Amino acid sequence: MNVESQISNSIVKAVKELYGADVTAEQAALQKTKSNFEGNVTLVVFPLLRISHKKPEDTAQDIGEYLARNCEAVADFNVVKGFLNITIASKAWLSLLNDIDKAPRFGEKTANDDSPLVMIEYSSPNTNKPLHLGHVRNNLLGWSLAQIMEANGNKVVKTNIVNDRGIHICKSMLAWLKWGNGETPESSGKKGDHLVGDYYVKFDAHYRAEVEELTNKYVADGMDTDSAKEKAKAEAPLIKEAHDMLVKWEHGDPEVRALWEKMNAWVYAGFDETYHTLGVGFDKIYYESDTYLEGKKKVEEGLSKGLFFRKDDNSVWADLANEGLDQKLLLRSDGTSVYMTQDIGTADMRFRDFPIDKMIYVVGNEQNYHFQVLSILLDRLGFKWGKELVHFSYGMVELPNGKMKSREGTVVDADDLVETMVANARQLSEDKVNKLQDISDEEKAEIARIVGLGALKYFILKVDARKNMLFNPEESIDFNGNTGPFIQYTYARIRSILRKAEASGIDIPESVSLSAHINEKEIELIQKMNDYGAAVEQAGKDYSPSGIANYCYELTKQFNQFYHDYSILNADNADEKSTRLVIARNVAKVIKNGMRLLGIEVPERM
Repeated sequence: MNVESQISNSIVKAVKELYGADVTAEQAALQKTKSNFEGNVTLVVFPLLRISHKKPEDTAQDIGEYLARNCEAVADFNVVKGFLNITIASKAWLSLLNDIDKAPRFGEKTANDDSPLVMIEYSSPNTNKPLHLGHVRNNLLGWSLAQIMEANGNKVVKTNIVNDRGIHICKSMLAWLKWGNGETPESSGKKGDHLVGDYYVKFDAHYRAEVEELTNKYVADGMDTDSAKEKAKAEAPLIKEAHDMLVKWEHGDPEVRALWEKMNAWVYAGFDETYHTLGVGFDKIYYESDTYLEGKKKVEEGLSKGLFFRKDDNSVWADLANEGLDQKLLLRSDGTSVYMTQDIGTADMRFRDFPIDKMIYVVGNEQNYHFQVLSILLDRLGFKWGKELVHFSYGMVELPNGKMKSREGTVVDADDLVETMVANARQLSEDKVNKLQDISDEEKAEIARIVGLGALKYFILKVDARKNMLFNPEESIDFNGNTGPFIQYTYARIRSILRKAEASGIDIPESVSLSAHINEKEIELIQKMNDYGAAVEQAGKDYSPSGIANYCYELTKQFNQFYHDYSILNADNADEKSTRLVIARNVAKVIKNGMRLLGIEVPERM
């Protein structure tokens, strides 16, 4: 039991003995004492006045005196109006430090057989282009959220839905047939996803040229510019060919399907390489080419049960008027599916594969309405988690020079971004790394990889996911301030201190003596480490990786202030040195665990 729980339990007993009433642990909850008051934790007594029938000051005084007599964790107290400020005994802090030291994953919970199963969908790429900066934010958020949910004691399944069918896929395929001359990843030396993406861009360039030529022709024939352009978009030979290819794909044409499988295989190999570099992965991958047929089945099933309705043109719709929304198309008049249908099919397959208790979709905020509707439809169709599905809605990422446009080939490619970040880290850390003795080129490269990726991940994850964000590569890799490298450097510094202690023959004890002396800064560090469990729990409730990022920064900043004010290896006496080394060891452990929840590695040397 941690210190605060021990005091809260004593407060519950105090209220029972003093006033003859039962209160819950929640009613006896403590908060941190404000910095301008003396004490470590504070009880707000106002909710207890209806039980005590006394003034706030008197109620606080009664409970404070009871705690001083009966709770070993309480050293002293003071009353400020309706606030009981409690000073925790040094012995209790040291006992807490020993508890933290014994637990490799202090503050985190472990799943068991009865734990709820949470499925998290993220990434959701199209197979016509490589992953870009927007996908990077999506993947980092999804992976981090999975670690946070696991740290809260849930079983987690990480899943991906690949958009591997549709007109956009056919555009890349058609362009490769027309202008590829048999080019392959092997013959070109390009990653497969980059190669296919190049042909998607090439299709668009040729298509726009055709549209412009036709538009000019229609305008010359007397049509107004807007009408001419719309007609040109529909009549351009390339788009017609792409639609014809899609129809052939839908009907299982062997040649089209063979080309589709070959080019998709190139893309998947490229994706896997990018996922590996980013340090993310999945337990199960679904493909729209499978799920859209399942979705059509579920919609037809819902139609037969009167959950949906068919219009005269044979299209199938859901009437959402009772939910304050409009009608939603589920099947087109020609029987083809829409994205909503595919998501229903994917949900059905997942529900058959796993006993899902909670479903979380990590998808950008432009799809807010889509998931509002999907939740309603899944609930109608009988999915037990349909109504409570979570759309983890996040904002867009922009660069200092503006937004990205994938069709024009100006997308910020994920692979290029990572490569640039690692190169920047290598350049900026060169002086620091060169100070290290006996470090190989391989270790320098590994440190640059860890720091570059850490800078990228932390900069993206420290921002509230719901907000649009501006990603600044230069700012992210700074070794000062609220950045990944700052936290990583502090971890490496602590590990260096511990290595020096070991090399000097200093014994770092398994636990500290409960009679050791500790100062206020040391108490603050122990208290901050103790807050890690609450930060993990809150991040799980809020679906908020930024909460973990900010906790890691605050703990790091607090340790650096302590290290600035007090020596560790040159402490005044052996007990003081041992206590500080144990504190440092655990600060490093908590930083490493917190950064792990963000998918960020920490280097032993830096």
